[in-house]
Amino acid sequence: MNLNIKKLSDHTGAEINNINLNKIYDEDIYFKLNKAFQKYSVLVIRNQDLSPNEFHKSSQIFGKIFEQHNKKFALKDNNLVHYISNQDKFEDGKTYIPGEDYHTDHSNDKNPPKATILHAKQLPSFGGDTQFVNMSFVYEQLTIELKNKIKNLKAIHVYQSSLSTRKLMSLSKNLPNRKQTIHSLIKIHPENKKKCVYINPIRIEEILGLTKKETIELLEELMTYVSNTNFQYRHEWKQGDFVIWDNRNLMHKANGDYNMNEKRYLYRVMIENEQSLRKIS
Repeated sequence: MNLNIKKLSDHTGAEINNINLNKIYDEDIYFKLNKAFQKYSVLVIRNQDLSPNEFHKSSQIFGKIFEQHNKKFALKDNNLVHYISNQDKFEDGKTYIPGEDYHTDHSNDKNPPKATILHAKQLPSFGGDTQFVNMSFVYEQLTIELKNKIKNLKAIHVYQSSLSTRKLMSLSKNLPNRKQTIHSLIKIHPENKKKCVYINPIRIEEILGLTKKETIELLEELMTYVSNTNFQYRHEWKQGDFVIWDNRNLMHKANGDYNMNEKRYLYRVMIENEQSLRKIS
């Protein structure tokens, strides 16, 4: 079986239309899907209709399922599958929009997930796009001075940074909010060997060796590159989309530019990282 692969941008993202993930038994297709994921970083498989267990099974084409941090969003049918929804609210009644502002998933984990997968079950009539930024291209565009400045820097990642303006849902009681780790600001992708900028303003509490003011200023400088649309693929969701993206070299954000009276509901799983991003020596 040949996959019908269509590029979605000049640098990131590809679409596949001619497969049913619930009916794949050929290991050659598994291999081709994983090669396409490695090549394009975002893979959009259209027209799927998967139950939680079917979604869980299909996602394992790309690796072992990663146990997500906040169990509040786990499905009863399968607690390794979580949901993304605009129906949840903070204690003050404000609508919680998962994925606001650019970030990379679960960076406060010692070995963050290789990939995140969403499956669209219910969508608003307009809006709610997800924007992806290729951080390898971001690295290439940095000035030599900025590359040299950050090449040996490391940051402390926590669940909720005190520096972030975005508020996250509090964690369920079985995982403390203090879960944290340290990552380098530049890493090398284990498959394509490209250097990429690895930051997350929502979770970075401190850049080691810098003051709080210097940490904020450096993150803001780096984020000016992230916001450059030349490095982005913007995904317009369709019902049934199965979208997997590389959490190791992409940042992403969800847009809350839709009617909040309309429901937005997607399944989510994450894939374990078989090998950590190799640090710069």
